[in-house]
Amino acid sequence: MLEQHFQIEFDPERTLQEQTREHLVNLILSGRLPVNEALPSSRNLAQMLGVSRNTIVLIYESLVDSGYIESRPRKGFFVTHNFSTPEVISTNVVQNDDAGSPDWLQRFKKKPSTERNIVKPNNWQSFEYPFIYGQIQHEFFPLEQWRDVARKSMSGHWNKYWVNDMVDTDDPILIEQIRTRLLPRRGIYVEPNEIIITIGTQNSLYLLANLLCNSNTRMAVETPGFRDAFNIFSLFNSQIHQQPVDQNGMLIDERLNDCDYLYITPSNQVPTGAELSDARRQQLMALSREQDLIIIEDDYDAEINMKYNPKPALKANDEHNRVIYIGSMSKSISPGLRIGYMVADEELISEIRALRRLMYRHPPVNNQRQLALFLSLGYYDTYLRKIREINAAKLQRVIESVDRHLPHMRTADEIGQGVTSVWLKAPAGVNTEEVSWAAARKSILIESGAIHFACDNPPENYFRLGFSAIANHKIEPGIAALKEVFAQF
Repeated sequence: MLEQHFQIEFDPERTLQEQTREHLVNLILSGRLPVNEALPSSRNLAQMLGVSRNTIVLIYESLVDSGYIESRPRKGFFVTHNFSTPEVISTNVVQNDDAGSPDWLQRFKKKPSTERNIVKPNNWQSFEYPFIYGQIQHEFFPLEQWRDVARKSMSGHWNKYWVNDMVDTDDPILIEQIRTRLLPRRGIYVEPNEIIITIGTQNSLYLLANLLCNSNTRMAVETPGFRDAFNIFSLFNSQIHQQPVDQNGMLIDERLNDCDYLYITPSNQVPTGAELSDARRQQLMALSREQDLIIIEDDYDAEINMKYNPKPALKANDEHNRVIYIGSMSKSISPGLRIGYMVADEELISEIRALRRLMYRHPPVNNQRQLALFLSLGYYDTYLRKIREINAAKLQRVIESVDRHLPHMRTADEIGQGVTSVWLKAPAGVNTEEVSWAAARKSILIESGAIHFACDNPPENYFRLGFSAIANHKIEPGIAALKEVFAQF
């Protein structure tokens, strides 16, 4: 009897047909269905699973087309002999945890797991008030347009291209779209050989650290700042200098004179949201030339900046190729897309390309082509205008709600129009990590700010409220509920 094999706990987020076929294929490939016994009829299997008979008929037909099962007249459906036994190799080895096993702790030359990292719950969507940074409201994602470019990328005209290994090159259409559509918005004009595609900002920073950093390298970073950048540069034994920031961005002074590189988020400082002032931009570019300093500019949120006339990137005024520019599509399209890009001197990009080839050759070309079509067909610009309007409305609601419920916690007189989060400071003595745990029990998700200070005794009373993932109408009641949580501390 085969009935005991057909027990499925259906996931409401997936189709019944998809899950049933997946279950049947798993039974066949694992060898649990004998080839000499007929499968349940479509009527019986439909009754067992509580699905329609048409669903089972379609699944059986598709499995016949795929060669998993065959139809025998007046007998029913049977597993084909091609799948009579599972494709596995059996051994008699039993794992023993004894002295013969390797001591991995002694073998590790680096231990990235020991570094403190930003932690975000995987179930953030289940929170009623998810003030989480770096995520999006899924209902606003242009799914139909992305399906269209996915279909087009699989057409006969395009699929001959992306199914091939590109070795160490990138999709030329995507490079051209970035060069002619995205970068000019930031005042940057470069040639194709000065651009490389990466798997996001962290990957860009890792490639740079791998190539440029060792124990003799002095790297300046912002404090508070982007924790992943600090961890990546530390992993390659760089001497880290932490440069303070204020409401005008990173301080530019003599403490940077002996640094080799400087990592900075000038458009929207992580995590404070401060924009580097014009005066400091001029100071920094002059310092770069005078002190032989290379600037690593992370322009992570530039595309969704809501300002009418935003400041150009530092790279836009880079006359001597001293700025390495890093961009990402994670914030402007989707954090799951994992596509970024780097713009720099051709000599550096060439070496980065050689290093990338040793790591993963190139990002998946099908994803690159889909993104290229999404840009070239105008879908991106339409989506971008929509997201800017939504974020502008959310930011206004956040400012009003903070001023109403938490006015004493503001860290800046004016909150920039390019941010998707606000940086706040609770009264002295309040531990916002403890507040975040208490808030989570009320279905409120906030981010404690201590993680952004890479020091032994970071201040405990800062926190960040991201608003890109929360619905607009939830912002005010969420901040009001958060006020009640703070009242307990």
